[in-house]
Amino acid sequence: MADDLAPRNPDFERAVRESFAKQTFMTTLGAALERVEPGAVDVAVPFSEALCQQNGYLHAGVLASVADSACGYAALTLAAPGQDVLAVEFKINLMRPARGARFVARAKVLRAGRTLTVSRADVFGDGEELIATMLSTVIAR
Repeated sequence: MADDLAPRNPDFERAVRESFAKQTFMTTLGAALERVEPGAVDVAVPFSEALCQQNGYLHAGVLASVADSACGYAALTLAAPGQDVLAVEFKINLMRPARGARFVARAKVLRAGRTLTVSRADVFGDGEELIATMLSTVIAR
């Protein structure tokens, strides 16, 4: 494992899971934290008609939200004990309409610094169809 992908907090998984549990917006979306590994986090969200746009696809805001959380929590796995993270900037490319029963944002850290971390999340639909990709810069504080 590269030095910048080594966890600085030996209890990183607990820190990530406790923080995610406090996100009431993720609860509202029905999102769930799945994989938590050093530099990598998966967040899944089920399809819900209550979260659709006018054409019946899952709303891009939902995709962006789960990708943002996945990127941030991937960064948090590498942060120092007691630190928290916030997105500074992100860009999302929406490549296909979001249709399917379930979506998962798989994030991984591309580079972790002491203050800024760059993460990428790919959002997949049913059958591992790539729906969206996010590139995010996250600050540890």
